[in-house]
Amino acid sequence: MLDDDPTGTQTIRDLPVLTRWTADDIAWALAQPAPAFFVLTNSRSLGSDAARRRNREVAEACFDAAEEAGFEVVFASRSDSTLRGHFPLETDELAAVSAERGRPVDAVLLVPAYVDAGRVTVDGVHRLRGADGWTAVGDSEFARDATFGFTSSRLADWVAEKSGGRVPAEATVPIPLALLRSDADAVAERLATAPGGSVVIPDALTDDDLRAVVLGVLAAEARGRRFVYRVGPSFVRALAGQDASPPLPPERLAELVGPAPGLVVVGSHVGQTTRQLERLRDRTGASEVVLDVEGVVRGDGAVEAARDALLTVLRRGNGPAVLGTSRTRITGADADESLAIARRVSAAVVEVVRETVRDGSPGFVLAKGGITSADVATEALGIGRAWARGTLLPGIVSLWQAADGPASGIPYIVFAGNVGDDDALADVVTRLEEGRKEKAS
Repeated sequence: MLDDDPTGTQTIRDLPVLTRWTADDIAWALAQPAPAFFVLTNSRSLGSDAARRRNREVAEACFDAAEEAGFEVVFASRSDSTLRGHFPLETDELAAVSAERGRPVDAVLLVPAYVDAGRVTVDGVHRLRGADGWTAVGDSEFARDATFGFTSSRLADWVAEKSGGRVPAEATVPIPLALLRSDADAVAERLATAPGGSVVIPDALTDDDLRAVVLGVLAAEARGRRFVYRVGPSFVRALAGQDASPPLPPERLAELVGPAPGLVVVGSHVGQTTRQLERLRDRTGASEVVLDVEGVVRGDGAVEAARDALLTVLRRGNGPAVLGTSRTRITGADADESLAIARRVSAAVVEVVRETVRDGSPGFVLAKGGITSADVATEALGIGRAWARGTLLPGIVSLWQAADGPASGIPYIVFAGNVGDDDALADVVTRLEEGRKEKAS
């Protein structure tokens, strides 16, 4: 699973996660008793050229290690269930590397559904469930993303839009719910006979629908077909052969968290996160420190001020400390410039977290927002290998246990920017804080 940010792990349990792709790291993941593993590419934070290079690097490294170990590998390009990310660039590059290694790809399987979070595809249209009901994804705030915006909700049209017409809507291959739920042989046949270079688009409303897709894919692959998957988190669980599991129990959290207050890092700018942060303050008495985005861009000491304020909160020991960024949204003149600004702000967040964790020893670290979560994991906490141990809410919010690096004694919680209701962040932090208070007592 090439994960374009670390939130792809939030539906599964006990799978390895790599944030590096050296031969030794991939050999370690292949040697674990697991059917799949994640490589965090963090490519959603990169420009298009860098994202292409990174996908190639990871794919080539995986092929090398798998051939050495005697494995055959299949690539899943795990991305956002609200359709933001480098598509079709990433699946194109994975297919190109596969072809160079003598394993040409016949078709791309597009399954962005994230059932646990209310992201489903019905009649070919991708929809999101929110507080006010169902919304077509093209009408949501996510479609107005400064870097990866789009207009289409019908996935066939979205493919045509994102491919610049290279794959027209009529060249995609639908698999409707009625077929998924009635004729497994017909599903496998449709996958096995999809035209070369096509994009296959199954409907998906439930986990059972996704299992039907996986069974069809496996049957088609047994007949010699090769696919690259472009998928959301729920397909990952079905592909790994796992059922939905309950959140980690309180006794397990008490074992994992430390006795000090936790550190919550909020980097996402979507409205959903803003509402969740408000509930967190109201319910937990969390003390928030705001990293001034404009100050970061100007370089006027905002990083040092935020670090010192967080350390003061943690040393008081009364409750969680929250590092947020100012809600002012700064965008560039084009997509690449917007990404450059986002990377600069993310680098400032990383510096604050690294120094705070070093000097303040929080009982846990929770990062909110996909790009923020990746940067905190790799750069602030130095995690290279980890296990995704399970979730903190049903099907969302993943807890990692580092297998190396300076963060090995600190549980790391990955919380996507666009999932959960308004109380979700407060619910998760409350559970973690109860665990650390039990340990402290």
